[in-house]
Amino acid sequence: MKRKFDEIIESLKDSIATYDYYVDFEKVYKNVGKVEMQLNLLNYLIGKENIEQEFMRLIVEYPDVIEVIPILLAIREGEIKIIDGEIISYSFKKMNRDIKDYTKLLKESGLVELFQKKKIKNLVDYVTGVEVGLDTNARKNRTGHLMENIVEGYIKKISNVDYLKEATKNDIKNHFKTDVLDGLNLDEENKKTNKRFDFVVKTKSDKLLLIETNFYGGGGSKLNETARSYAKLGKDIQGIKGVVFVWITDGKGWKSTKNNLREAYQNIEHLYTLDDLDKGVLERI
Repeated sequence: MKRKFDEIIESLKDSIATYDYYVDFEKVYKNVGKVEMQLNLLNYLIGKENIEQEFMRLIVEYPDVIEVIPILLAIREGEIKIIDGEIISYSFKKMNRDIKDYTKLLKESGLVELFQKKKIKNLVDYVTGVEVGLDTNARKNRTGHLMENIVEGYIKKISNVDYLKEATKNDIKNHFKTDVLDGLNLDEENKKTNKRFDFVVKTKSDKLLLIETNFYGGGGSKLNETARSYAKLGKDIQGIKGVVFVWITDGKGWKSTKNNLREAYQNIEHLYTLDDLDKGVLERI
């Protein structure tokens, strides 16, 4: 028997963060290591009086140094476009403009002042900080993986269970030797026909559980879209014999858009939170 919707809302968690959630330092150190040599060459410029002249001399002798200019501006792309009367494109994989143009970019972007006034002591340390900042953008993806890992832990606790992770219809067909999903149009509206379910579990009664998981720590339009999409998906799957759709979601972000979640809850028989998993709902299914 499903819990009351208000109980679902009350059970939503603030966070599922682990110790390594906030910064992936291993990735940070790896990225810095790739450019450490060029950064140390640029360290030569720190404190110099005539930075622009010294920079041009350095580039002539070590042209690969330009490859690290974007990361000094917290940019990962190998090309920067600037509006200066016209759109000017700077390539940092291979110089496509005069050295004087790159020197102008260095000056106008504020990097010359950074070097000249000794705002920093070491570019390797500086870029380590930049990489830490850029890595925070990856937290959203890490949250998704954290939720998947948590749910997978509950699945593994069920004895003798056969399951797939991130499985397409073809994966399901080949692994479980069934064509029950052949007539199901997945994400047809968005022209995505190769949708992956987070988990597909075969029960002891030979039913297939198609499981989707997510966690939302904050609100936004994405939650409305997700609720509508999964409500439709659940309705489509409901008509397939021997197949059950399960949506496991959590996060206080739903509290800001709980009406959309309520609507999905009314249309999806198996909509649960992590609190439900703690109470053994997967085993019962």
